[in-house]
Amino acid sequence: MAIEDNPISRVRYGEELRRRREAAGLTQEELGQRVVMSRTHIAHIEAGRRRPDVEDARRLDRELGTDGFFERFLPTLDGRRVAEHFAEALEFESQAAIIKEYAPSLVPGVLQTQQYAYAVLNSGYPRKNDEERDKLLVTRLERGRILENFDSPEFYALLSEAVLRQVIGGPDVMCEQLRHIIQLGEARRIRVHVLPFSVGAHPLQAGFLSLMWFDELPPIAYAEGVNSGRILELPSVVRECQELYDHVLGDAMSHRESLDLLGSVAEDYEHEAQRAHHP
Repeated sequence: MAIEDNPISRVRYGEELRRRREAAGLTQEELGQRVVMSRTHIAHIEAGRRRPDVEDARRLDRELGTDGFFERFLPTLDGRRVAEHFAEALEFESQAAIIKEYAPSLVPGVLQTQQYAYAVLNSGYPRKNDEERDKLLVTRLERGRILENFDSPEFYALLSEAVLRQVIGGPDVMCEQLRHIIQLGEARRIRVHVLPFSVGAHPLQAGFLSLMWFDELPPIAYAEGVNSGRILELPSVVRECQELYDHVLGDAMSHRESLDLLGSVAEDYEHEAQRAHHP
């Protein structure tokens, strides 16, 4: 799915900010000091990578004398749709200091093993040839490398119990996948919380959600459904997503309980695989 541009795109918005800033004879650093924003944030806005929140836009308008331009056109930048493989979200993911994800049915991409990812990509529609699939596989496995750095990002996985129970690729693949998650959890590289079926209906059940925080930029949310994904940056919307996540997390199992359940289910898959191999 191609990215859909809005009438006033981020790039044009950023170009206008740069034009007005330069006309005022200000550097990015100088403008940032006057409007209480970091130079990096100003640079990202001018490059079309980020958007200011409402208060930032108002301060930009006041400082640059732009008669409400930057606040007035903020709504046109909301909710950009992203490409099938969420290229924009992927860029943010690599920069995030904290990532919290809710997965309703599949293991989050960052945590997927090669065989699990292979099975997921092989089941996609429309079908892809082997070369296309293998390129996607390499990209997906590369995402997991962000967990090689112990210090950043902090990664939290809130998994519906369906993630553990839905058999992807067979019992062998599931056993390996769940034990990979356990290994990351035991190594204190990630925190895992399983949301049991007994919780019933809950606010996040409609789809995948990723929350990201950054060292110098405002937090964002990424929500995904069938063949669609959306970056959410409006502060009020991001806060609502954070509150929904925290609400559901309150009903989930603890990290230790979750690792124990993952281990128990992985053992069941191992026994099932052994029976299949040695009937």
